[in-house]
Amino acid sequence: MAVEKLTKPKASTGDFSGDIQVNDNLPTRKELDKVADLPVLDSNGKPHTFKSLYTPSNKNGRSRTLIIFIRHFFCGNCQEYLRSLSSSLPPSALTALDPPTKIVIIGCGQPNLIPMYVRETECTYPIYADPSKQLYARLGMTRTLSLGNKSPQYMQYSLPSAVVRAIYQGLRAGRDAFRGGDYFQVGGEFIFEHPPSSSSSSDGKATTTTVSWCHRMKNTRDHAEVPEIRRRLGLDGARPPLRKTFTSGIRRSSSQLKRNLSERRRSWAGGSSSAVSRSRDRVDKSSPEGSMMEKVKEEEEKKEDARTHDHGAAVAPVVDAPVAVA
Repeated sequence: MAVEKLTKPKASTGDFSGDIQVNDNLPTRKELDKVADLPVLDSNGKPHTFKSLYTPSNKNGRSRTLIIFIRHFFCGNCQEYLRSLSSSLPPSALTALDPPTKIVIIGCGQPNLIPMYVRETECTYPIYADPSKQLYARLGMTRTLSLGNKSPQYMQYSLPSAVVRAIYQGLRAGRDAFRGGDYFQVGGEFIFEHPPSSSSSSDGKATTTTVSWCHRMKNTRDHAEVPEIRRRLGLDGARPPLRKTFTSGIRRSSSQLKRNLSERRRSWAGGSSSAVSRSRDRVDKSSPEGSMMEKVKEEEEKKEDARTHDHGAAVAPVVDAPVAVA
């Protein structure tokens, strides 16, 4: 029995410029059979067969699984892609589709970095690791460091910002910074569809899981755009929800800060006016100014009493009352 040997392509200067030549041909039945039992690792390092990711627990019904192969776990481009995808396609919306759909992520780094990756991306999908990269190689994905000529729609950070974030994550990871995976490796997206067990092919044999669509990356930013994924899953008529961004949070905080400062200024102004009024009322009677005010007040009271006596009627006290407006 011949053993297929996987060769590791060497990096060249062509890896840094232009798109690599790769096709989007669907994997054949034979190719899928070869990768079905290859292992992937969860965050605890526990192995699972690749086919377990797309084979439904209820084998009597239809199901669909979008498997996304990302680059290394410190790739800022892939992290941005998953942030946008998670915001646009939450698991609750996927399970409501016909057929019920799920998304699974596979990276080429060590599995102990998966928790860090979930924190950084807020990814809502299960994530596995294929550090051997056998799945990448057998499913036709290749290696490059080319950025491509076009900035993708899913990138909401600038490229320098994404690089700085990746470096910072690597520094925080310490020794694990070298366990993120092959920096040259690029991935792709594959939709696996599993028909109901009652269906059969034209020759009478029961049908098995097939790949209905795939896309292989031609550069390090060439993930299939989110609108394309939505269209492939039957959501092209629905408007994706807006993604919460870091800058929108800054705008909200800035507006709140302005409101708080405005209220505080009004409070200060009101407090100052009240304080001035109170200070005017609190005049020390022992001071010269206080004595003068007391004398003026006594003279005014005497004059008022005299006028009241002369007219033979008491003057009613003046009371502030609301004025009716027609």
